[in-house]
Amino acid sequence: MHGPFNRMGRRKPMNEINVVPFIDVMLVLLVIFMITAPMLTQGVKVDLPQVSSEPIEDNENRDPIIVSVDDEGQIYVSLSGDETAVDLDGLGQRVQVLLERESGTRVLVRGDRNVPYGQIVTLMSTLQTSGVANVGLISEPPPGDG
Repeated sequence: MHGPFNRMGRRKPMNEINVVPFIDVMLVLLVIFMITAPMLTQGVKVDLPQVSSEPIEDNENRDPIIVSVDDEGQIYVSLSGDETAVDLDGLGQRVQVLLERESGTRVLVRGDRNVPYGQIVTLMSTLQTSGVANVGLISEPPPGDG
């Protein structure tokens, strides 16, 4: 008699693993991660100015403090994805607290292109009076300049 049974009627143990259930689980996980991954990126919607410039060299592996100004003029401070809305008066205190916790951290400003220049200058002045020596500005490269 051929097949998985021997002469005594008992089954022989299978020496293969059925991987079909594992493949099904992996496909379900893949679909879940594909759907949820875009939802994980959060932040302030800022329409950055597009200019050609050299990127800042990152000598340290620390995340910078990013001060964002959206098109309505609202100010946000973020460090490692932890984003907080602040007003101009509370900006200096918030940045000082973050710098005390992570000394030597760079401070970068993301300003929407529709925000008046005077508001960005006032924000940078506030950062300077709160103890930030150097402030970087974030921009996007123009289309086709990649």
